[in-house]
Order: sequence, then C-alpha cells, then structure tokens
Amino acid sequence: MGSPRPRILVVDDEEAILETMTFTFEDDYEIHTSSDARRALELLDEHAPFAVVLTDQRMPNMSGVDFLKEVWQRYPATVCMILTGFADVEAIIEAINHGHVYAYITKPWEPDQLKQVMKQAVNHYELSVDNDRLLVDLKRATVFLEAMMDQLDTGALAVDGDGVIRAASRPARDYLALEGDPRGKPLSAVLSAHGLGGIGETIERLAVDEATSFEEVDVTVADRSYRLRVALHNLAEPSGDNFGRVVLLREISHEPLRRRFEQVVAQVVDAADDLRPVLGEARQDLKSLGDELAGLYVDSPGVGELEERLGQTLTAIDNWLDVDDALTRENYPDAQVLQDRLRVALSRWPLPDRVPERVRALARAVEDYYESGENPGRPVL
Repeated sequence: MGSPRPRILVVDDEEAILETMTFTFEDDYEIHTSSDARRALELLDEHAPFAVVLTDQRMPNMSGVDFLKEVWQRYPATVCMILTGFADVEAIIEAINHGHVYAYITKPWEPDQLKQVMKQAVNHYELSVDNDRLLVDLKRATVFLEAMMDQLDTGALAVDGDGVIRAASRPARDYLALEGDPRGKPLSAVLSAHGLGGIGETIERLAVDEATSFEEVDVTVADRSYRLRVALHNLAEPSGDNFGRVVLLREISHEPLRRRFEQVVAQVVDAADDLRPVLGEARQDLKSLGDELAGLYVDSPGVGELEERLGQTLTAIDNWLDVDDALTRENYPDAQVLQDRLRVALSRWPLPDRVPERVRALARAVEDYYESGENPGRPVL
C-alpha cells in the first residue's frame, strides 16, 4: 500500500475557481475545497494535517491574509499560499515578511507555473515535517542517552574546543556538588567557583601528558571527602581534528573496602575444613566493613552497590549458620523452611557458582531430612 497523497485545501468564494483547482491538482494530491473561510477552518480541524492551504485574498467574510494568520496559529507546519490581484500585493508582502505566507500567486496565473509552485510548497512542507521528526527523534535519543549516563557510576563532562561545558551527567554533578546547570559555562570557571581548582589542574596535566591515562585526586565538597579517578577522552572529527573532550570522573573511595570484601568472600570459598569459625569471622569482618563504608558519607553508585553486596552476603552467612543450628538444636525443624532459607542464601551469595563445599553438604543434609524425616542432629558446617 502506497503512502497517502499530500492533502491540500483551496479556499475561494468563486465556485469556478474551485472547480479549476480541483481539476488541476486532483491527480497528484488529495484536494479539499471551500467557498467560505470559516468553513475552511472547520475542514482544517476535521481533516488535518494539510500540506498546503491556498486561498484567495478577497473573500466576503475574511481576507485571505487574516484567514492564513489563523491557519498559521493552528497549524504552523502547513504551508500557506495566497491568490491575489496586483492591488493587494502590499498586504501580501507584509504577510510574507511575518512568516504567515510562503508564496503568492497573481491572477491570472499560468497552470504550469501554479503546478510548479504547488509542488515546491508540498516539498517544503514534507521537508519541514521530516526535520521536525528528526528533531523529535534526536531529543528522544538525547533523553535516552542522558538517562543511561545518569545510571552509570562514572560521571562525565563533555567540553568543547573552547573549554565550555556542553553536557554534564548526574553523577558528575553529584560528585562535584555543582549547583544549577553548568552547560554553556567554561569548565575552569565552574570548577574554580566550587573550590575545585585541583581537579582543573589535573585535567590540564592529563590534556598535555599523553602517557598518563588517569590521575587520582582527593576531593572535599559539601563537607564530604572522597577520592576521584580523573580521565580524559578526546573527541575528534573523521579528519582527526579534535573538537572537544570528555572528562570522566569515577568515585573510588570505596575501592579498598571493595577489595577487602572480595578477600573475605574468597576466604569463605577456600575454607577446606571447619567452616563455622570462618563464617563467624567473615560476619564480623563484613559488619566492620559496613561501618567503615557508612563512615565515608559518600552517595555514589559504587558505594551503594558495595553496601548492597555486603548486606546480601551477611544474609547468606546468617541463613547458613541458622540452618545448621536448627539441624543441631531442634529435633524436628520445619524442613521446608530450611530449604527456603538455603535458597535465599544462594540467591544472596555474591559467587553463586562458588559455594563452599560445607554449604553444599548442608544443602544435601537438609534435602535428606526433607525426604526421610530423620534429622541427623549434628552440625554440618
């Protein structure tokens, strides 16, 4: 099925002219006609969108210029043209200057010339609609990109060749405690105004030292102290000419704590013999890490993720110990509850494919108890 034909509206109080216009354009366009300007406005609303409106200047109830002003206010994308005699040219030119009229056609007209002008007007309308659609798509893509960048734990500042900020992701604004919208302002001025001249100096060093990929900087903003890793990524044209750069900021205050967390988890996984004391020690270490993490007073995706992993790992360890205690201290613990707690523990454990062997043995013991009803009554961990 082909695309719909462009829709045009012709308005003239002379029926003979309307018939002529219909005959002239009906093969190429979906044509609507009206002998009354007010009725023509109703047709616009009923059958919008129209690519082109062509109207006579002199009509009983409303001049063509006034009619097209109303059309333009309602449907600014519709291309407006006017038929006129030489006596009305001054009013038409004024309307053209105000942007309400695309072109005027003097009476009498040449049919071929009229067809050519109409074709140009329709092309102008289609190009305008395509441009508007591209702008909408671009704005939507920008919204998606900004939303995605705002969810990353790395902040980004896009700076043009003159050092002016063109984009700033939410993590970057949060890390630097920037007030308001920094876009359109020089990066150096924004950093200086917020007491962050040290970051500006770091950026300048990285810009001239190609051998260094990043630097780490201690930052204090809004009564918070943390450490940032600063890196640069140059933006270049296909020709290779740079037209700006992206400043990348990553909060790494929690990195030492993250490494300690991973060491605690590894010690649990590698425990070969009695697992219970290892789990007890790990629980204490993780609680201590949680206290240190809370003491950073840093609100960043990296810190939030580590806090969540700490909490989930503690849940897994607590469930393993509680299930083992239930098998040891209770004659007939609820086997279904024990299985549920083991499933929760497995879903919380940060390395589900590396569960300690003693935990696997605990799961087998619970399964045997569930099937036989006979509790071994001894610890497994």
